[in-house]
Amino acid sequence: MLSRDTLWQELPQTEWDIVVVGGGITGAGVAREAAKTGLKVLLIDQKDYAFGTSSRSSKMVHGGLRYIAMGDIKLTKHSLVERELLLNEAPGLVDRMSYFFAHYKGAGIKNNRWAFAILLLAYDFLAGIKDRSYFSAKKFLARVPNYRNDKLLGASRYTDAVTDDTRLVMRVLDEACKDGAVTVNYVKAEKTLVRDNKVVGLVVSDELSGQVVELKAKVLVNATGAWVNRLRQEVADETVSVRPQRGSHLVVSAERLPLHDALILFHPDDQRAMFIYSWEGRTVIGTTDLDHKDSLDDEAVISADEVTYLLRAANHEFPTAKLTTKDVIATWSGVRPIVSSGKGLDPSKERRDHAVWADKGVISVSGGKLTTFRQIAQDVLTAAETWLPALKGRNQKTTIFTNPASALASPFSGEQYRRFVGKYGYLAQKFLAEMPVDELKIIPETQTLWAELRWALRYEQVVHLDDLLLRRTRIGLLLKEGGAAHFDAIKQIALSEGWTEEQWNAEQVRYSAIWQHYYSLPAGVK
Repeated sequence: MLSRDTLWQELPQTEWDIVVVGGGITGAGVAREAAKTGLKVLLIDQKDYAFGTSSRSSKMVHGGLRYIAMGDIKLTKHSLVERELLLNEAPGLVDRMSYFFAHYKGAGIKNNRWAFAILLLAYDFLAGIKDRSYFSAKKFLARVPNYRNDKLLGASRYTDAVTDDTRLVMRVLDEACKDGAVTVNYVKAEKTLVRDNKVVGLVVSDELSGQVVELKAKVLVNATGAWVNRLRQEVADETVSVRPQRGSHLVVSAERLPLHDALILFHPDDQRAMFIYSWEGRTVIGTTDLDHKDSLDDEAVISADEVTYLLRAANHEFPTAKLTTKDVIATWSGVRPIVSSGKGLDPSKERRDHAVWADKGVISVSGGKLTTFRQIAQDVLTAAETWLPALKGRNQKTTIFTNPASALASPFSGEQYRRFVGKYGYLAQKFLAEMPVDELKIIPETQTLWAELRWALRYEQVVHLDDLLLRRTRIGLLLKEGGAAHFDAIKQIALSEGWTEEQWNAEQVRYSAIWQHYYSLPAGVK
């Protein structure tokens, strides 16, 4: 657990076997799997860990029920296998959740109970479980009050899983570091170094100091998602056809839209599948699926039309809720790196498979799902075997996560204990040993401990306030004005961990501007 500054100074002193560019779930997965082999592994990201897609997903670890309907059985099977592995390996971080789909009289084949039952039978069969049932209209409305009930027949129930996507990335990175990997954020890949038609290194710059150094590397992994062409075009004659797609979400209070499960529904205007679901004590409405035309260098932001679209769906399903923009606590938008089919399909109908390309020792990867990051990592390392024969014969069946020590002495019990161990894994014991007892309390209106802020500031390379409040914790997505009501308390923790008054003041201004522009409602929407 060396400081970021110390790690930066050591980077050019090492001859790395693999340098991974991209600190989202794909890059984290590659670093984790590579570190198991004993190779010297470095991961860098131009911004913060999980800054892009991996902190802005729908937070679902799922097989993708609709992929069966689309005929993509292979992707569904792989996703469901990975879902079950993650549920078993990381309880408290990845948890099973009930999903409901309501059936109505005269709604057509897409809403037919028996057709849906066959779909769920196949879904559970591929997952190797049996966890589905049918609720009568009365029983369903008791579980989901105020749902539209005109001609309601009942609802089918199945299960998938939910996670905190950024904490998933952080825990995978923790495991990689435990096995010897080095990770540094805010380091930009400037240029690949190629000699005799093979990559030999990478020029990188420190986004904080501006310092530029050369790194030695036998293999580069380009895990930059929607930005994959920027690095690949330096070593390949062709470019990848990536179709950036934006998915946006609204967060409202559970009091305004009470829900303990997830609902799958078809939007009343275009019949697109979407979800309303419980997450971190709030209710989330999402997602949209649009071609993202804006610059990838700017953070994705929800549009006024998307706000209207999502509220329309929620109010259609919950007619008495009458949600308005005043009920929106926060928003988030992410860009999915879809490898385009080139067929001009509707964005929702593009496949979610990943693709891997190998060029002169640069292994590029894009596409795929949060759920299948382990499989994606193994495919990347298989492509790297040409340049790193040591990867051949590696054990691809080992677990991602280290089992924490048996029951920890902690002030937590039940679900809170599960969540805590799920987030911090093998580091949970160190956390409890070091963090002040009086900070092992929940921040009001969240499920986050005050001590999590201190831990992140001390050990998780927090550079900016948005790293702390939008990614290491999710306070910025759960509280009004991004958690501004708690700034005084957060400031005291930051100052005690080495921040200066001047630094705090600058970061507070910076964070507030970021939150207002990218995580609130669009300008002009009231």
